[in-house]
Amino acid sequence: MEFLRNKTTRALIIIMTALVIAGIIIARTYYNSQNKAVDPRVAPAREMYARYDHYAGEGDYYRIFALLDSVENIYKAYPHYNNSFELGVVCNNRAAALITIALFSDSIRADYNPWTDLPPDSIMTRAEFYINKAISIYDSWTLKYSSKSREEIAGLIEEDFRKGMLTDDNDSLLMYLEARAKEIITAVGETDRRLSVCYTNLGVIKRHRKEYEDAVSCYQKALELWDRNLSAENNLNILLGRPLKKRNIIQKLFPPEK
Repeated sequence: MEFLRNKTTRALIIIMTALVIAGIIIARTYYNSQNKAVDPRVAPAREMYARYDHYAGEGDYYRIFALLDSVENIYKAYPHYNNSFELGVVCNNRAAALITIALFSDSIRADYNPWTDLPPDSIMTRAEFYINKAISIYDSWTLKYSSKSREEIAGLIEEDFRKGMLTDDNDSLLMYLEARAKEIITAVGETDRRLSVCYTNLGVIKRHRKEYEDAVSCYQKALELWDRNLSAENNLNILLGRPLKKRNIIQKLFPPEK
């Protein structure tokens, strides 16, 4: 009996090991194929964004703005990516960085802050410009692509997408085009959440200016777009004199912002 138990245990270990190895191979194959399908013209921009959280964690706003400028320049170099959702992300990230500087400039190192000579109200005005630009991009993006199939999107973007492409190989072009159409469908599904973040940031600006009714409207709009936006909910709770809502354990482990 002991022999059988040991034999069964060994078999289970072998099976589980095989499953883990298979999972790793499948994951690697999937992500390698995904990376190969990424438009090589904008791949450097995605790699740059991998450093964004690090710079934000350090509070190095010189590097943050330089990174965002570089990312924007890459996307703007190709017709298809002009007014794309990626530029909406860049605009809202700029706005968020500016809002942070305006609110917490005293706690930011001078050599990390490119706006030390600008008063908070002026910084907030710049932030508001970028938020409104992001909202405009997201709204036009949704209008253009929502309710369309992958095939319809591919047909819609193909002409502009091919402009400036670095390869003449038709198979590669079709692979990049199909991958981009899939990205667009995913992005359309995330637009409400991104807009919700924009309206939350806009609410922070309105609250800073003591335009409280406008701030409430912004937070309410943010929650209409994404009811799990805890930042908008708690900002609204503060204005309405209600208790703050805490994240539960699941939300802490898997924050929806990620």
